[in-house]
Amino acid sequence: MKSVDVNGKQYRLPEELNLFQQELYIHLIDWKWAHISKEPGISHGQEFDAILSESIVNNGPSPLLYEGILEILDEHRKKNPFRIHQHFYHMASSQAANINLFLPILHHPAVNSILREIKPDFASLAKEELDNGYCIEFWGDNFLGVDGDTGLLGDKSKISGTDSDIAIAYHNHDGELCLWLIEHKLTEKEFTVCGGFKSENRKQISKYDCSKSFSDILKNKSLCYYHGKNKFLYWDLTDQHQSFFINHNSHTACPFRGGMNQLWRNQLLALAIEKQERYKHVFFFVVKHPDNTSLDITLKAYSDLINKNKNFGVFTSAALLRAAEKYSDSQLDDWINWYKELYKVS
Repeated sequence: MKSVDVNGKQYRLPEELNLFQQELYIHLIDWKWAHISKEPGISHGQEFDAILSESIVNNGPSPLLYEGILEILDEHRKKNPFRIHQHFYHMASSQAANINLFLPILHHPAVNSILREIKPDFASLAKEELDNGYCIEFWGDNFLGVDGDTGLLGDKSKISGTDSDIAIAYHNHDGELCLWLIEHKLTEKEFTVCGGFKSENRKQISKYDCSKSFSDILKNKSLCYYHGKNKFLYWDLTDQHQSFFINHNSHTACPFRGGMNQLWRNQLLALAIEKQERYKHVFFFVVKHPDNTSLDITLKAYSDLINKNKNFGVFTSAALLRAAEKYSDSQLDDWINWYKELYKVS
């Protein structure tokens, strides 16, 4: 923890923040002090100003959520009791920001026009699918209620596994049923990196070798800790869709050791769902804060790996807000102004 003085005010912050992160953290803390409480939260025995205090957390719905979506979210969680992230009660929670960004649009009469601004093939929300056309923290089998189901990638448990922050089902202009998976990032400076590569257990067993190339691992999938030890289906699915990762030969070591790991897993989820043939086309996109440029290196590397495949895309929360502003009424205006103020989006 470090203490930072800005205009005579002291902010208790994490040690390793880049310039964007620190500026947004300070803005979020100022918003918290003005609208919620000046009481700090606790993490690992230390006080941090960006975390909500236990007294706030235990006092009803999170004040980080837009008031107009609280009942909607409560009804959604009854059907889809998704896991609340460990840092949900942090001012910089991406899970909260994702919910705040999409739910007001998904339940607005102009939803089709707004989302079409971002995804031109979007004709209409498929409200008969999922829960009114969408699902938060989607991993493929959310509404089946099957205990022990490890999902399409074989990695799902009660505490971990691959999921997209939101899935949106829609009909395209040809009347085809499609699915749009979206991963949301707020202040993160990197995507979730490969846990197998970081694992101390992997390092102690010589047969797991992350220095091998994409092609080497496809020939011997047990070189990957995730495949050999955890029995995840990542490389089996990748083998079935080699043409998607078309530029893999440019990587002399596993390209998924770093932040591309999360993008890869979400893409595999999209490919596995598409193979089931319920949805004609399944897309995976990333939405990020417009000022968060730290993710751009990984996004470019991944886009190069897949040769800019149209089934993957990136947009910003600012772009979605601009789309909503074109169709705004008093209901949307209140939410847009609230979101912009909270997350410092211009």
